[in-house]
Amino acid sequence: MNRIRLSIVAAMLAGCASVYGAVEPIQYGNFNSWVTRQMKESGLIGGKQKTVYEIGPSKVISGNKAYSNLGGSPWATSNVYAKVKGIEKCSNAVFPVNRGSAANKCAKLSSMLETVTVLGIIDMKVMVAGSIFLGRMFEPITSTSNPYSKMEMGIPYTKKPKNLVFDYKVDMPNVNVRTKATGFGSPKKLQGRDAAVAFVFLQHRWEDASGNIHAKRVATGGEKFSKSTNWVNVHRVPLVYGDCSKKAGWSWLGLHGKKNPYYARNSKGKMVPVIEEGWDATAQPTHIIVEMSAGSGEPYVGTEGLTLYVDNVGLEV
Repeated sequence: MNRIRLSIVAAMLAGCASVYGAVEPIQYGNFNSWVTRQMKESGLIGGKQKTVYEIGPSKVISGNKAYSNLGGSPWATSNVYAKVKGIEKCSNAVFPVNRGSAANKCAKLSSMLETVTVLGIIDMKVMVAGSIFLGRMFEPITSTSNPYSKMEMGIPYTKKPKNLVFDYKVDMPNVNVRTKATGFGSPKKLQGRDAAVAFVFLQHRWEDASGNIHAKRVATGGEKFSKSTNWVNVHRVPLVYGDCSKKAGWSWLGLHGKKNPYYARNSKGKMVPVIEEGWDATAQPTHIIVEMSAGSGEPYVGTEGLTLYVDNVGLEV
């Protein structure tokens, strides 16, 4: 009888193994090591000492220096060093926090209303939503226009995974309004509930003779999180291959064409838009885009206090 039961259990486990594949961790996706940057803002806006974090090897960097990914880390964050007309400013909305112990950390992504005081008189408020993504941020940021043009979205990748896999937890304020604060004028209240998001795109990219980058969308996956949760472990976001434009609730995951492109550096070293021109489930992926954020809206729009915790990010192949 015991042998029969063991055989049944073994068969069940074998069935599970056929449904779920191996999860390949994304480098530094356990968030146990971080780069710590010690910086100082300009005296004109208060001269505060700031700590800014990046996902990468354990290292401390002192001084106002432009950051580029260290230790082979594929991750960039919305944490930035800006230098606009000689004024140096730092922003940090992504933090390392302990998950049970100092040796086991996760990433904390927060939406916050940041106040900048100029000459001790003028208060400028900016809504910042903490985000992490595969790619690079190019510092120093010199203007607030066209934020995506300062980010290289995506990294080379050629596999066809089934799922994006990660652990997560959400703290969501019980409100149905968002705040738009760009630093110019007073913050505005917008109706509608915000959400944390996680999404993944597979692309087949190519570059033409003029240096323009084109792409076909191979696969898409994404999810919004609009309620508070405890830790959810080994959460799977399935990838749908081919055209997902008719899938209910997926309009926010549509193609990024000429009106809303992401950017990448071409073979000539120039940042150019990546224009998605259609869907193709059969194409060989060349790049993957993964982003997780404590907000689902446009830049400078969010809900103060919305927080997404993320850990153990990988791809199930």
